[in-house]
Amino acid sequence: MGLLSSAVSMTRYRVEGKLEEPILETMAKCLKKSAIPEVDDDVSDKVVGWTSFDKPFNPDFEGSSFVIGAYFVFSLRIDKKIVASSVIKKHCDMEAARRLAATGRQYLSRDERREIKEHVINVLTLRIPATPNVYDLIWNYEESSLWFFSTLKSANEELETLFFKSFQLPLIRLFPYTAADLVMGLSDTQRDALVKLSATNFTE
Repeated sequence: MGLLSSAVSMTRYRVEGKLEEPILETMAKCLKKSAIPEVDDDVSDKVVGWTSFDKPFNPDFEGSSFVIGAYFVFSLRIDKKIVASSVIKKHCDMEAARRLAATGRQYLSRDERREIKEHVINVLTLRIPATPNVYDLIWNYEESSLWFFSTLKSANEELETLFFKSFQLPLIRLFPYTAADLVMGLSDTQRDALVKLSATNFTE
C-alpha cells in the first residue's frame, strides 16, 4: 500500500540505536546492499529488498534521493511467483506419462516423482513473471520513529527482518503497551502496573 493512496493502513515503529556517521553515506550504502534483485529470470519464488519511493521498479539510491525534508523515505518491495497447484499437477502428470512411455514401465518411484515435481516447479517458476508488492515507509531519524504503510503480518515481518539485516538496528512495533512504556517515561512502579493491565472488551 502506498503512502499517497487515498486510504492507507499503517504500523508505527520505534528504531533502536543510531547509524554510523556520516549518516547519509551509511544509509545509501545499506540501501544499495539490500536493494531488491530481479527475480524474473531466477528459479526463486520470492525476493525481498529495498526500492525507491518514486521509482519502485528501478531502485536508485544515489545521492540523497531517499531524503525528503527531515525524513528518509523509501519502500519495501516483495516480489512473488505463484504457480497454481493444479498447473503443477498437470505438468507433473504429463512428465510422468512421458517417462513411463519412454521406459516401458508402469510405475515411477517416490524419488522419481519428487524429482519430476522439483523440475516442473523450477521450469514453471522461470516462465512466469513475479508479482510485485510495494510498501512505503517514512523514517524520522532524529526522533527514532518509523511509519510503515501496511498492517499485513507477513509484510511487517519481512520489514523487521530486512531492516535489522540492512541497518543492524532493531525495530520495536508500537501498540498501546509498548507506546506507553517507551514514550511516557514511566517509573518502575508505573511500568509494573502497566504489565498487569488487561485489555478491555468493548463488546457485549
